Amino acid sequence: MTHSHRKRGIAAAAAALVALAFAGCSTSATGGESGSEASAEPEKVRVGYIADFNGASLHAIAEDQGLWEKHGLDVETPVFTNGPLQIQALGTNDLDFGYIGPGSMWLPASGKAAVASINGLGNADRVIAQPGITSLEDLKGKTVAVPEGTSGDMILTMALRSVGMTIDDVEKVAMDPPTVVSAFASGQVDAAGIWYPLISTIEEQVPDLEILAANEDFIDEAAFPSAYVASPTFVEEHPEVTLKVLAVLREAMDYRAANLDETIELTSKMLKIDAAALAVEAENAKFMTSAELDELTEDGTVVTWLTTLNEYFTEAGKLDEPTDAAEYYLGDQFVEAGK
Repeated sequence: MTHSHRKRGIAAAAAALVALAFAGCSTSATGGESGSEASAEPEKVRVGYIADFNGASLHAIAEDQGLWEKHGLDVETPVFTNGPLQIQALGTNDLDFGYIGPGSMWLPASGKAAVASINGLGNADRVIAQPGITSLEDLKGKTVAVPEGTSGDMILTMALRSVGMTIDDVEKVAMDPPTVVSAFASGQVDAAGIWYPLISTIEEQVPDLEILAANEDFIDEAAFPSAYVASPTFVEEHPEVTLKVLAVLREAMDYRAANLDETIELTSKMLKIDAAALAVEAENAKFMTSAELDELTEDGTVVTWLTTLNEYFTEAGKLDEPTDAAEYYLGDQFVEAGK
C-alpha cells in the first residue's frame, strides 16, 4: 500500500500510533514489555471470536502463551456464532475487536468496522447437496440452507453465478450454522452453503453427499480472507491499546505458522472440539506469518483482495458504494505494531 492511501477517517489515530511507536510506547510482536508497561495497570479490551479453528486459534495461542498479559492487556473474549453479530456488537460498543469470515467483509466496506488484521485465506467453504443432486443447475427450485452474510452465503452466490443462475433461482433458507447441520443431515433441505469442519459432521450422517462447488473453483476471481475487525471509534480513541492488540495477533500468528499441530491441540482444548475435526479446517486454509502479511500489506495485495470482494458484494447487491479498502484496512498500524 502506498503512503498516499491513508485512512482519512482514522488519520489522527494513525499519526498517534506512529508517534507512540517511535516514543517506545508500543510493544514489539517479538519482544517483551517495556518497563512502563510491566508496571502499568493492564488496559481492558474485548476481543470476540468464533468457535472454530480459523476463528479461535489465535485466541487459543494468546491464552496459552500469556500474550494478552505480556502486552499489558486485560482481555474479555466473548464467543459468537458468526461475523455479522460481532460487527453489530462493535457498533453498540459491546465489543472492541472481533473475528469475521470473508462472507462478512461487506460490512467493513459499508463503514461498520475497520479491518485490523488478515487472519488467513480460506478454502473450507462448499456448496453441498443431497445424494442424487449432481450439478449446480439441479438446484433450481430446491431448498438451500445458508447462514446469512457468511462465507457459506458467498460461495453459494458465486457458484450459482458461475452457471448463469442467481439466488432467486433457488429457495434460500437462512439458518445459523448448527441448524444448517441438523437440517441437512435430517433431509429437511436439498442443499447448503456451509464449511468445514461442519461438513465433516454432516458427512458422518450423510456420507454420500455431493460437493457441487468449493473456494478453489473461484481462485482466479477472489481470495477468501478471514480477518480481525475493530470498532473505528475504539481505534481512534485508543491507539496504544490498538497497537497492543495487533502485537498479540502478530505474535500468535507467527506461533501458529510455525507450530500448526500444536495450535490444533491448543484450540481443541479451548473449544472442547475434537482435534481431528479442527485439523480438517486447518488443512483448508492458508496461514501466513506477520512478516508475510507485512509484505502483502505494503505491496498493496491485501487492499486488492478486499477491493475484489467489494466488487463481488456490489454485484451481489450487498453494497451500493463500497468504501475504498485502503481507508478501512489498518495496514499501517498492523505493520507498525511489529516495530
